[in-house]
Amino acid sequence: MNYLVAVFPDRIMAEEAYTALEKKDIKSTILGRGYKSADEFGLIDPKEQAKKQAKFMSYWLVPFGFFAGFAFNLITGINTFSWAGEVGNRLIGGLLGAGSGALGAIFVGGGVGLVVGGGDALPYRNRLDAGKYIVVVEGVDSAKRETTRILRQLEPENIQGYAAE
Repeated sequence: MNYLVAVFPDRIMAEEAYTALEKKDIKSTILGRGYKSADEFGLIDPKEQAKKQAKFMSYWLVPFGFFAGFAFNLITGINTFSWAGEVGNRLIGGLLGAGSGALGAIFVGGGVGLVVGGGDALPYRNRLDAGKYIVVVEGVDSAKRETTRILRQLEPENIQGYAAE
């Protein structure tokens, strides 16, 4: 499915674009105050994606960190806490390794999710937060030229085409 996204500065311009497209039997959707929200339309929230990515990475990084910390203490024989004994030091090493794995999941998983999770959704969310309106046209390539021509006549702030995978 292909999408054509146009950003308009106010509600009147967005409604004018919607009406012009409707006259040509082109289905479109308006996003903004009083219309669909970004969440209702399905724009990905990068913060949610970052949380999901961090949680996913923690499933394998925390256990791996525990075993790595345990093995490191076993190999080196470091006696950091004399009160804990030999087995206690190995368990503490494992817990510290698990903590390191959790931090890695948060920083790497969350950071990657925040950077690449949103794609172009974040700029569009920011524009909606700034009070602008977005007209989204879902359709096939054959109607794309006519749709672009109609929207360009109304002079949107931005117009962008996307091909959904």
